[in-house]
Amino acid sequence: MGLMKRVFSQTRKPEGLLGKMMLNGMNPGHAKLADWGLTHLPRLAPERVIDIGCGGGRNAGELLKMYPLAHVTAVDYSELSVEKARAYNRGMIVAGRCDVQQGDASDLAFPDATFDLATAFETIYFWPGLEKCFGQVCRVLKPGGVFMICNESDGTDAASRKFEAIIDGMKCYTAQALEAALRTAGFSEVRCDRHPSRPWLTVVAKK
Repeated sequence: MGLMKRVFSQTRKPEGLLGKMMLNGMNPGHAKLADWGLTHLPRLAPERVIDIGCGGGRNAGELLKMYPLAHVTAVDYSELSVEKARAYNRGMIVAGRCDVQQGDASDLAFPDATFDLATAFETIYFWPGLEKCFGQVCRVLKPGGVFMICNESDGTDAASRKFEAIIDGMKCYTAQALEAALRTAGFSEVRCDRHPSRPWLTVVAKK
């Protein structure tokens, strides 16, 4: 495996030294995208929030700021990501407002109807079986719960297609594909918004 492929493959599941290097850049590197995505959330007052594929933990921290009365659970299947996210949100974990767990989007280890809001920033590209994973998100959301996806790629830009060829298991989805998978998984309302000048995509779905 070439060095470039090894480096970029760390975006899927950070491991080892290269994974640590990748994680160190994730929080600042994705901040503008994530903040843009968060502006698309409807007016909410969630009690329990889950951030799936939490990476370095910065977005879980922003959700804690947005919803000061909420508890946020951050989940990632990379041990390094869990470690980084716990360090980033250490204060909120001690305060009892946050927990970070290792887990898989295809088999979320939570009871039905646990959360009011679920988020997924720059992660669904690597989820195994989109409809199955979306079904898991729908299952753990309460009736009326909201699921927000925020992607740097809208599935049509040349850069995303290039990275698909480099990173094993990566798939960039169009808004139409995401909406279809979400509705199949049980979401009744889906809204897709694209950035006016970049291939960024935010999708907000309601159970």
